[in-house]
Amino acid sequence: MTPQGDDAEHHVRPPLLRLRGVGRVYGERQALHPLDLDLEAGSCTALFGHNGSGKSTLLRIASGRDTPTSGTARFAGRTVTEDDPEVRARVAVVGDTVATYPDLTVREHLELVTVAHAVDDAQGWIDHVLADRRLSDHARALPGSLSSGQLQSLLLAAALVRPRDLLVLDEPEQRLDPEARVRLAELLVKEKEDGVAVLLATHQAELAEAVADRMIALEDGRVIAEGSPADVLERLGLRG
Repeated sequence: MTPQGDDAEHHVRPPLLRLRGVGRVYGERQALHPLDLDLEAGSCTALFGHNGSGKSTLLRIASGRDTPTSGTARFAGRTVTEDDPEVRARVAVVGDTVATYPDLTVREHLELVTVAHAVDDAQGWIDHVLADRRLSDHARALPGSLSSGQLQSLLLAAALVRPRDLLVLDEPEQRLDPEARVRLAELLVKEKEDGVAVLLATHQAELAEAVADRMIALEDGRVIAEGSPADVLERLGLRG
């Protein structure tokens, strides 16, 4: 969704998302030690690490769902907060938990999102996204009848059916079978080609290598390695 100006190749664009010295403390626990991160339109940064490493905390700060206790988080030059209509309109999030309305069908979930974001040609776009996520045959199904993988695909579909300049995903590969993971990688590459910035937390090295331009490895809230996915995975001893 990020527009590309005629002079794009002649000027260096500022990062769409810029974090400076961002850290987070919960009580006496330092969940995230101060770090910097720049994310440009059309690029992907993958956060890599075990549960509790600080990935989800960083994603919540980047999407405005949490406030850092140190440093600054800015999106398109604005302080990141969920209270900002500009941030809500341009940042799409796929979280690590499945949250659905039990009495709404798959299609009705997507219709709700398109209404909230005033999407043009909503029904046609919903049909496209349902087909893309292999949910067309389940459009009238309620969440309780879906498999865990189908529920994850619904969460992805809800992010895809709305406008977005930044896509924030917390382990989107979880609950997906191998074929669906391949389609997920293809989807995220297409998002980058369309100019969307992608911030991705994952346990899966293959997904990070397939889609990310940069990887940040976290452990106990600290950055332990960063660079290209190949370089980081080599430093972590995860590839030869």
